[in-house]
Amino acid sequence: MGTENFTSTIEFIMVGLTNNRKTQILLFFLILFIYLFTLVANLMIIILVRRNSHLHTPMYFFLTNLSGLEMCHVTTTMPQMMTHLLTGNGSISFARCMAQMAVVLSLGGTECFLLGVMAYDRYLAICRPLVYAIAMGKWQQLCLALASWLSAFFLALVTVLFLIRFPFCGSNYVNHFYCEIPVVMKLVCGDIRVTEAMLFFESAVGLVTPLIVILISYGLILSTVIRMQSTSGRQKAFSTCASHMVVVTIFYGTLLYMYLKPQAGTSPDRYKHTATIYAIVTPLLNPIIYTLRNKDIHKAVNKMLQRKGF
Repeated sequence: MGTENFTSTIEFIMVGLTNNRKTQILLFFLILFIYLFTLVANLMIIILVRRNSHLHTPMYFFLTNLSGLEMCHVTTTMPQMMTHLLTGNGSISFARCMAQMAVVLSLGGTECFLLGVMAYDRYLAICRPLVYAIAMGKWQQLCLALASWLSAFFLALVTVLFLIRFPFCGSNYVNHFYCEIPVVMKLVCGDIRVTEAMLFFESAVGLVTPLIVILISYGLILSTVIRMQSTSGRQKAFSTCASHMVVVTIFYGTLLYMYLKPQAGTSPDRYKHTATIYAIVTPLLNPIIYTLRNKDIHKAVNKMLQRKGF
């Protein structure tokens, strides 16, 4: 494997969602609206939690982590996507593509781990209330959040470092709107079966392990809630878990389809069509889902508006 092979591809061309110029302009304004709304909505959640002492609980601490992650995720992909839609030029340098791939993979893994941690937090709050304050102290919250970020970063870094060892000497057209590892791997020249196996293993660890934690946690929560004699307590338990379960279903459904489904016989546009859900739609819906029926957030908003004289 000569050194010249590594420099044979110096940039990639993003195919994007469409080549129609009018559709590209319409998509630009739509993506711009979604991007700004996602940033503002998630930033508002972070501000509300920081400024209201009654929201200084483990559940909202992890929610602010998730909101900050969503802001990072859309900022990693959407500005580049909008630039390509506006200019009609989908080129991106090799170095930027690899960096974007590593960041997106890291943030996606972090979200998986955070959703698992949030499910575990709900389990402790509902099933083990007597030990909840100790098991979810500030130090434990910080450790769980930090472990989620660092574990995902490590897995993403190892995957990308393995990938860039191979030459990219074929086509430089990427059938996507940003650099994502399953799509970029198709452009590698050489035998990458070991790397594919490693990616599948890391996907299983990063996706399936938190999902198992989520399923076990909510199984135990459901068992506890069914045994509750208080109707109000049962309704409160369900309301605190419903939003999280909706987010988990949307996010995990698309990611499992993306990374764990066999590639043989699938449409070449499968990856980018699926990616629109978890890269664009999910960050938009998450703040809406978590705040729509959340009475604590509603009270915090009313309190902030009253301070401003509304």
